[in-house]
Amino acid sequence: MVAVLNEQPNIASVCAEIAGVLSSLPSAEVVFVDDGSTDGTVLALTEARHIPGLKNLRILVHDRRCGKSGAMRTGIRNARGTWIATIDGDGQDDPAEIRGLLALALDAAQKGRAPLVVGTRPKRSDTVWRRIATRLANGLRQRLLNDGCPDTGAPMKVFRRTDFLDLPYFEGQHRFMPALMKSYGTPLLCKPVHHRLRLHGESKYTNFGRAVVGVRDLLGVMWLRNRTRLPSSVREC
Repeated sequence: MVAVLNEQPNIASVCAEIAGVLSSLPSAEVVFVDDGSTDGTVLALTEARHIPGLKNLRILVHDRRCGKSGAMRTGIRNARGTWIATIDGDGQDDPAEIRGLLALALDAAQKGRAPLVVGTRPKRSDTVWRRIATRLANGLRQRLLNDGCPDTGAPMKVFRRTDFLDLPYFEGQHRFMPALMKSYGTPLLCKPVHHRLRLHGESKYTNFGRAVVGVRDLLGVMWLRNRTRLPSSVREC
């Protein structure tokens, strides 16, 4: 599942890479959600259906911008599979990494509770200021939420569709999935993945904008976790 906003120059390359790994995965569908792009992203996606292996590419289009979490929710709600794999549409994520993340998830699910697997980025290909901002944000989230994840905002994740849909929805939710899923009993597994330079264009977020919204969201997640009360098991008599 890929959420995109104004990524027209990157679509063909990202789709070609995804098509190249599909044959090595279990039966899968590819879902793109366009979050109200104002460029030719949707046209580029329709043209990507000509790429061998992507004839049945599913394209969902928002009539207005709802944010990355909203786009993810649209894609996951409409997905047909049991497992969801998410990546970004800017070319910084390598779709080949999905194989390792999914294998880890399936192996853990056979032994117990299905996990959330996060593809962490120990060596980020970003600007110095972006790396510093991310390190500070991750450190603050870990200290206050104790989610056990060194890279909570990492875009590459594998998880069960139903586990995601059980979570309370709000914009910014995708940055707090390890903490939220932990509250619902979903174990966390982390696996380092390769991170690359963006192919074209610029990030849709600024460090300052993310910081302001992130602090507000962090307080909200702390409240949600404090108020979450769920049984360990349920039996019928």
